[in-house]
Amino acid sequence: MRSRPFSTGILLLAVVLGCGSVTVVPPGPATVQAPQAAEAPVALPNREGSLKFGVLGDFGTGDREQYELAAEMAKLHARFPFEIVVTVGDNIYGSERPQDFVRKFEVPYKPLLAAGVKFYASLGNHDAREQARYKLFNMDGKTYYTFKAPDEDVRFFALETDYPTPEQMAWLEKELASASENWKIPYFHHPLYSSGERHGSDPTLRRILEPLFIKYGVTVVLTGHDHIYERIKPQQGIVYFVVGSGGKLRSGNIDRRTGLTAKGLDTDLAFMAAEISGDEMFFNTISRQGAIVDSGVIQRRRDE
Repeated sequence: MRSRPFSTGILLLAVVLGCGSVTVVPPGPATVQAPQAAEAPVALPNREGSLKFGVLGDFGTGDREQYELAAEMAKLHARFPFEIVVTVGDNIYGSERPQDFVRKFEVPYKPLLAAGVKFYASLGNHDAREQARYKLFNMDGKTYYTFKAPDEDVRFFALETDYPTPEQMAWLEKELASASENWKIPYFHHPLYSSGERHGSDPTLRRILEPLFIKYGVTVVLTGHDHIYERIKPQQGIVYFVVGSGGKLRSGNIDRRTGLTAKGLDTDLAFMAAEISGDEMFFNTISRQGAIVDSGVIQRRRDE
């Protein structure tokens, strides 16, 4: 496990970032439409030309449970051909020899890789930084990076939250400010908001990142670290997800007393599938048993 050093200059940086002469008026809040318990799940529309993607976190164990959830991902891909998967860290647990990448990544996701699905990784506290050079993680040697999605008006931002250095935060503000896409989706390991009893919310990181997300119109943020699934009630107009049970589970670990949980699952592994079409993001969260445990539609933040 990597240690997580915070530079003493980071909190100061969080205060001064974006305080130039140009004033940016942030868009209004995102909205979420989700079914009630007795209602049928919201279906992924599977529209032509939409962006279809998966979200996976804390997965690289090589255990049977990981393989079973990977099989559910392959089943979904057969009817919902998502093009990319973004990972929210802890991609490989334990040793990271070449054979470990085969057993903990290449074999379980072989059907997806063979179908041309690209995985875009971010790093967690269990990941060696050398993973940035692993070809199938598509990081191009960088521990933080951005890329435009193949379809729709979407840009992703992969961050390295073990090392939220002033240099990385300055880079992030520059990239967010210059991005012309309507959807700007950061993804990283440590959650700004979480009801997981093992780790929970990271208020220090929140003070650094959330002002930038608010200022530059971020609608959705994807994280992991706590080995649960949780959709957070919108915070400061932004929808946060914890998708940290792709291979490891902390059963019963959601603390419902936080008041943060819109929907959660801490009894089985899960991954998320999403589809962006115009100003809407549809999402289904699917368990190792193939059940849709959460679903809904998020409306992009718009200028008020």
